[in-house]
Amino acid sequence: MKKFLIIRFSSIGDIVLTTPVIRCLKKQYPNAEIHFLTKPSYAFLLRNNPYISVVHELDKPLFDKAIELKSMSFDYVIDLHNNMRTAIVKAILQIPAFSFDKLNTEKAILVKTGINALPPIHIVDRCMQTLEHFGVKNDGEGLDYFLPSAISLQVVLSENYTAFAIGAQHYTKRLPVHKIAEFIKSVEGSVVLLGGKEDEENGNAVLNVVGDKAINLCGKLSFDESALVVKNATKIISHDTGLMHVAAAFKKQIISVWGNTVPEFGMYPYYGKYEVENRMLEVKDLACRPCSKIGFNGCPKKHFACMEQQEFLDI
Repeated sequence: MKKFLIIRFSSIGDIVLTTPVIRCLKKQYPNAEIHFLTKPSYAFLLRNNPYISVVHELDKPLFDKAIELKSMSFDYVIDLHNNMRTAIVKAILQIPAFSFDKLNTEKAILVKTGINALPPIHIVDRCMQTLEHFGVKNDGEGLDYFLPSAISLQVVLSENYTAFAIGAQHYTKRLPVHKIAEFIKSVEGSVVLLGGKEDEENGNAVLNVVGDKAINLCGKLSFDESALVVKNATKIISHDTGLMHVAAAFKKQIISVWGNTVPEFGMYPYYGKYEVENRMLEVKDLACRPCSKIGFNGCPKKHFACMEQQEFLDI
């Protein structure tokens, strides 16, 4: 029986995007043990995944953790993070490793020059390339997100609603409050605002404009509870962030809003072989976009045109 160690330390969206690798490997090597190493704060994303044998948390210094893992006699490493820390783990384990190509050079060229040298394939398909040595094929079933069996909501929502994930890790990935309110006014029916505690103030500011058309659940739910709201929604509006990928895992209709990042980076909603309505809103032909492959705490050009010029017509 072969033992595989998959590594992806962070973050929410990136880990959700690894789920086809986990599923396809386990289904096509059913006798294999699939282990996954991640940061403690993201382990909850994987604990309910039936294709994983053990979730390992990076809960001690990296060198010590790698020594601990070495004692478990893995056969292969599937490195889906591919940075200096994973290089240390691989060096200590000293077993065959297959690493995801992050294409950092090509991303830097796009950011610095506007020239797109990236291959026109989704990041999921690039992650799947790490399994080519084993003959594992993409089954086309898309992403997975497994909710705890006993999860429920303490808040009552309307039967038909749109979920709006208003947060994102970086400012330049988020619509300003007045644009969120403008967007909500163009949406038919009620809207549920989702985000972390850090988004609660912005959610309240949106309510001051749109009134009872929306309900603000930012900071009031666990991530799994937010995922349940997404699962039960009619459609999803989201920035380029983790809940967008959770929505894709549930095969939901998504309207994604793109600011400083671009879909060409390969992280747009992924449905596999399924055809699901999916709209990507972006202000094209801005010379300053993309300004980063990740994001900033403020617009480097001070005009924030990539979000301020967003139009919400025929939503």
